[in-house]
Amino acid sequence: MAEKDMITMSRKEARALHIIHQALDKKITQVEAAAIIGLSDRQIRRLIKRVRIEGDDGICHRARGKTSNHRIPSRVREKALELFRERYTDFNLAHATEKLGELHEITVSDETLRLWLNESGIPYKKRRARKHRRWRERKAHFGELVQIDGSHHDWFEGRGPGCVFMGYIDDATGTVYGRFYEYEGTLPAMDSMKRYIKRYGIPQSGYLDKHTTYKSWAQPTIEEQLNGRKPMSQFERSLAELGIEVIHANSPQAKGRVERLFKTLQDRLVKEMRLVGIKSVEEANEFLTSYLPKYNRQFRKKAASEADLHRPAPHSRELDRILCIKEERTVKNDFTIAHNRKLYQIEEATRAQNVLVEERLDGTIRISYKGRELRYREIEKSQTQEPKDEILILKKKGCKPAAEHPWKRGYKHNPRLKATTAVAV
Repeated sequence: MAEKDMITMSRKEARALHIIHQALDKKITQVEAAAIIGLSDRQIRRLIKRVRIEGDDGICHRARGKTSNHRIPSRVREKALELFRERYTDFNLAHATEKLGELHEITVSDETLRLWLNESGIPYKKRRARKHRRWRERKAHFGELVQIDGSHHDWFEGRGPGCVFMGYIDDATGTVYGRFYEYEGTLPAMDSMKRYIKRYGIPQSGYLDKHTTYKSWAQPTIEEQLNGRKPMSQFERSLAELGIEVIHANSPQAKGRVERLFKTLQDRLVKEMRLVGIKSVEEANEFLTSYLPKYNRQFRKKAASEADLHRPAPHSRELDRILCIKEERTVKNDFTIAHNRKLYQIEEATRAQNVLVEERLDGTIRISYKGRELRYREIEKSQTQEPKDEILILKKKGCKPAAEHPWKRGYKHNPRLKATTAVAV
């Protein structure tokens, strides 16, 4: 049969076969053949012997047409595909293979899984083509630059309330820190920064966007203009007191490292929390204590320099004094001040016309003058309520004044007004 006379071989094998025939015909030596093919003297002698005995078939690899000893059993393949269909259809392939190995003890590469899915016709999540961006070299030292931002996303996939992930990523190493909060604002930003400093220390600089939490858009006051200062948000002011240089990005692409981090976490972290049924901010923050160290071990990069530029964290009392909302308030003649629609009574005599009110992260209030804390108490609303004016009550109820009411006289009963009106006409 014609099929029996056909030999399937690669181009490399066909080239080697030609050289071996030259050696068999004594046109070149075995040493020269070994040098041309790129094999050892011993290996070329084995090939020549096989071709002499078996013919041209001897050049073909012995394992051709046979099942590999390392082939994954079909039952494992079917189990992996079944699990993918049931639980991991929206996972990317790398993440899916990690979970198959971690939770189901099925060790398979993402490329093997991709081939299986293509053969079975199972759809899977594919990467989209990226737009071209200009590359920026990483900083050389850990703690030299930290990118900070908040990510609004349905982190619990409808199982719980909406929340924001306040994320930090070191520019040199990609080390990630973060925490969930109910909203993105000044207090969450300060609380997350306090926790970051306690964990790693004070970074040299912070890279932020121009959200109102991180940058003040107010017009400078006369005092600020005279002193050559720019308005700062409360978070900017606290970072300045900590000695952290603030850099504002002009576009999301400029702080692309933290933006890509959010895309990764919105894919990976969301699914990890789904697997364990997390549905509240408290549960999510507890989960992060174990998830982020594992994430950093897997994705953290080595910095160009071994030096850590984080400065040691100050005492907690000092952090509480800096990372808080500070505002000046005027002291009235009765030694009271108003703050956040509340009235506070200062319980000691002071010559201060203005005092500093500090709203701490734990919700407490501190009132001080020139660094000295003042004693105070909050005045209940019932103590400040006064009887409302009769006319205001009348207007609030929507009552219409009578025709002879003084309000309605005006032009009709005032001869001077009538004369003025006539002249004007």
